[in-house]
Amino acid sequence: MKKILVANRGEIAIRVMKTAKKMGIQTVAVYSEADRNAPHIRYADQAFCIGAAPSNESYLRGDRIIELAQKEGVEGIHPGYGFLSENADFAEAVEKAGLTFIGPKSDAIQIMGSKLAAKDAVKAYDIPMVPGTDHAITDVEEAQKIADEIGYPILIKASAGGGGKGMRVVEKAKDLKSQMERAISEATSAFGDGSVFIEKYVGSPRHIEIQVMADTHGNILHFFERECSVQRRHQKVVEEAPSALLTPELREEMGQAAAQVARSCGYVGAGTVEFIMDEQLNYYFLEMNTRLQVEHPVTEMITGVDLVELQIRVARGEVLPMKQEDLRIEGHALELRVYAEDPLNDFLPSVGLLEEYQIPEGPGIRVDNGYEQGMNIPIYYDPMLSKLITYGKSREEAISLMIQAIANYRIKGVETTLAFGDFVCRHEAFRSGKFDTHFVKKYYAPQDIKKAAETEAKVVALTALYQYLEDQKELRIPLS
Repeated sequence: MKKILVANRGEIAIRVMKTAKKMGIQTVAVYSEADRNAPHIRYADQAFCIGAAPSNESYLRGDRIIELAQKEGVEGIHPGYGFLSENADFAEAVEKAGLTFIGPKSDAIQIMGSKLAAKDAVKAYDIPMVPGTDHAITDVEEAQKIADEIGYPILIKASAGGGGKGMRVVEKAKDLKSQMERAISEATSAFGDGSVFIEKYVGSPRHIEIQVMADTHGNILHFFERECSVQRRHQKVVEEAPSALLTPELREEMGQAAAQVARSCGYVGAGTVEFIMDEQLNYYFLEMNTRLQVEHPVTEMITGVDLVELQIRVARGEVLPMKQEDLRIEGHALELRVYAEDPLNDFLPSVGLLEEYQIPEGPGIRVDNGYEQGMNIPIYYDPMLSKLITYGKSREEAISLMIQAIANYRIKGVETTLAFGDFVCRHEAFRSGKFDTHFVKKYYAPQDIKKAAETEAKVVALTALYQYLEDQKELRIPLS
């Protein structure tokens, strides 16, 4: 494989290209009209516009991407994450076109793309699952019977869902009908599939996921866990590896369980098995993401492994170059997703011109970045600007470095989640490791960030005043 096309944009496109170039592989970028001046275009060896700004006219046009790849002599297509990365039809079309899809086979994507099908696939492997239904439900009476059996509160989830869409927590029986109708409607709108299922709601959950990698020779490795419990609207904002919660024994048990999930669907490539964990450290299988995760850098930092390189090697048919016993955790890593969102206004998107944009640098700091000063933030795509990653010998060191890196990240023109990341890193619940997915609900108050900003501005003003008064004390001798 000497030439690959990256079917994505922004920081993940550049991230994949960096590894490809390191491996001596030529890269082809695609872009929409809105991304004409995007950095990922200049980073590639070749770049081609594939359509108008809306993603359904550009980045989701698998037919155009495949046609371009064939025309330009591309051998493999890397989908990144989002867009077409978990589209089984696209993966199959890539293979049928005589190209290599740098990811799992289409049937594995199909199975794991449905939460119900995924649960059915892993049944034979004795993997713990949250009590609930094993089939889709639309009938409210049936739902009420099941809810009564497993007990309230319950969670209604879209089978084909993700990102918190089509998800409803129901505390009382009287609310079931209305919440179920909303979940079905939202799932239909978001995914074209209104099927939902019911499971017991875990009250104080931790979101723990395991990175896996499988080759075509039957080898499946796990690369330990990531803690992803700091979320807003069921979407991750701060991730870390390893988790402060897991013991070595539990880590190994969950790692093996994740490998079994991959085995259940004949998985090949990079994937992430997601678990939910309760207060008693009981873990339950949630789903499998059949792609590279946004938060993969924290795993790379603690293992010293380039996951994108392994993806490409596996896609070329190579054997994984290491064994499970070769993998060890070294140090600790944190990641903050730097979104163009306003944490003072319910994390709503904040679009505009990046009047100032300077990323922090230094030992232990990594920024997977997709923007630069002078660019506009398009309204058509996910508002993530970059991923800020810090690495230390200990969790405390990584947190301290993250606070410092956030302070040195200069952004003007849009609101971002940098201030929220600072809030998280300074909060006692996070620093102690005693937090769950309700961190934002329990502890976050926008006025705290506002107060901190006002205090900082006051300190800066007082420092400037002090310096001015000191300067006035100096004896100035007039020039003759």
